[in-house]
Amino acid sequence: MIIRQFEVGHFSIFSYLIGDETAQEGLLIDPADGHDMLLGEAASHHLAIKYIVNTHCHIDHVMGNKEMVRRTGAKIVLHEADAAGLLRTPRDMLEMFGAELSPPADILVSDGQILKLGSLEIRVIHTPGHTPGGMCLCLNGMVFTGDTLFVGSVGRTDFPGGSFQELEHSVRTKLYTLPGSTIVLPGHNYGTTPTSTIERERRSNDVIRAL
Repeated sequence: MIIRQFEVGHFSIFSYLIGDETAQEGLLIDPADGHDMLLGEAASHHLAIKYIVNTHCHIDHVMGNKEMVRRTGAKIVLHEADAAGLLRTPRDMLEMFGAELSPPADILVSDGQILKLGSLEIRVIHTPGHTPGGMCLCLNGMVFTGDTLFVGSVGRTDFPGGSFQELEHSVRTKLYTLPGSTIVLPGHNYGTTPTSTIERERRSNDVIRAL
């Protein structure tokens, strides 16, 4: 199994490469920028990119979708509750980010669904709050948390469709119930370290601590 974390673009975004070397299949989580670097790493492990997984529909995470689809032919995976939002990014927002509108998602997933990549099974955890269709991905003692949970903080909830009450519920009931040793791999490099653990966040997250 291959797991790589990359900070890309101008917004401290973390993109991830996950790969099964035996099956020579890979996926990219939120490949917003840095396409040459991401695809170069995949090629170095002889991985064909099968999926582009978006943790949510905000432009800073999906602005690389169109180019990545063009270069890989991969399928876009998104939670069903964010499907419409993916196609409704305002034109002025696209211009501000220098981005093109994403193609529609090819595969819409729901809570508990398993995404298979070779022999790997990646479980979807629906964590609304930052967006209605925000989701995290669980794999072998790791959780990729997008903008739901950061190192020491959580995603903002003042955008349309956001709700702090929902986000707090998601974090407490869906993430903080995971084993404490679970490695947290967030969607932005906003913390003191690039990764954390569920136990550390339960104890020291500045916004949502375990009760």
